[in-house]
Amino acid sequence: MQLTTTQMVISVLIALTLGGFLAYALWKQRKEAKELMEKHEKQKAAAPSAQPLQLQAYERLMLLVDRIALPNIISRTSQAGLSARDMQALLVQQIRQEFEYNVTQQIYVSQESWEAVRNLKDQNILIINQIASFLPADATGQDLSRSILEMLMQSPKASLHNVVADVLSFEAKKLMS
Repeated sequence: MQLTTTQMVISVLIALTLGGFLAYALWKQRKEAKELMEKHEKQKAAAPSAQPLQLQAYERLMLLVDRIALPNIISRTSQAGLSARDMQALLVQQIRQEFEYNVTQQIYVSQESWEAVRNLKDQNILIINQIASFLPADATGQDLSRSILEMLMQSPKASLHNVVADVLSFEAKKLMS
């Protein structure tokens, strides 16, 4: 069966119309996808990132860890004339205050980091209380401070301070990369 010229022209026109329609539909679909991607990128750019808050939280916790390190807190709170019991209470109070002041930072850091900081606080309070319990009733605050520092010098691994600082530093560096 032979197609007439009219039939051939009609077939070509149908094919061109159909091809044009498909090309238009494809172009429109790509345009909408591009607009959607641009809109998503704008929203993403406009939305505040949590990363700066997380980095700030790690900075604050690093400062906390440094402030509650036993040698540092002893040097900051040491007062002449205190009894060992008064010095014990002062050290424990200072550690708890520092910790409570930074407790909200836990929402920005990993669970492991927060647990490490909390364990450091608990360990330091335990060390202070344990050493104070072995001192005589008439011991001075300087006796307590000296005993704590001597214990740390004899057993450097007894303090979690460096380990916790390393954990926080590692987590913060992961965020920045």
